[in-house]
Amino acid sequence: MAAKNKPLKLISLARAVVAYGKIVRDPNQLAEVFSLADSLSEPTMMERIAKSFRAQPAGARALAERKRVRVNLDELDRLPEDTLGRAYAKFMRDNGLMPESLPSLEVTNEHDFIRAHLYETHDMWHAMTGFESDVAGELGLQGFYAAQVDGPLATAILAAGMLNTALFALHDRDARLDAITVGWLAGRRAKSLFGFDWEASWRRPLADVRREMGINPEGFGAAARRSSLTRFAEGEREETAPRGEVARSSNDTLAAAVS
Repeated sequence: MAAKNKPLKLISLARAVVAYGKIVRDPNQLAEVFSLADSLSEPTMMERIAKSFRAQPAGARALAERKRVRVNLDELDRLPEDTLGRAYAKFMRDNGLMPESLPSLEVTNEHDFIRAHLYETHDMWHAMTGFESDVAGELGLQGFYAAQVDGPLATAILAAGMLNTALFALHDRDARLDAITVGWLAGRRAKSLFGFDWEASWRRPLADVRREMGINPEGFGAAARRSSLTRFAEGEREETAPRGEVARSSNDTLAAAVS
């Protein structure tokens, strides 16, 4: 049996390598991210992820119910401006995104549901956390994922993102590293978003939902991502500032964003 599966594993590995190379060249290659996710979704790893979610009340409930999230952007657009639903609809409209553009996965077991749920709620995590859709924002959200999902995909995407930074976008290094740091710390402090009942919360004030989930988006935006350390590098701080003081200031900025 193992011998029969070996060619399939080699094919899967080859596809993963191709997808990974394309993501390194362009982190916005969504189709390649899905391809990489498929390659990393082998049963042993998916069971590890499922086990971690079963240990959480919201995750266990979601795995038992396997409720799919259905979205009507027109309805969400009509909600008050301060609501979670309106914030999600605005994120989608501002970025030219449509929920139906995501792959529709058939769900027959827990592992299928985990993949489908994470796919279908990705942009909702953006709205909840406040991370933008630029590369720095996507990497910041992957840092959040890495802290909340016990699997390899987010870490693999982060590694690809940093390779892209080193090879093609060194000018954006500081913003990306700041975002990743904030995302990781925020994800560790926040309650798990997997299994969150989005539909029941659309009409609630976004600020209330974030507070309940332990999420403080201050510092996630493009301007706030420019920490004091980044500003110092750009000459906006006095050149005589002690190095230790700069480091402490940068840490304070990042800590404030997730406190």
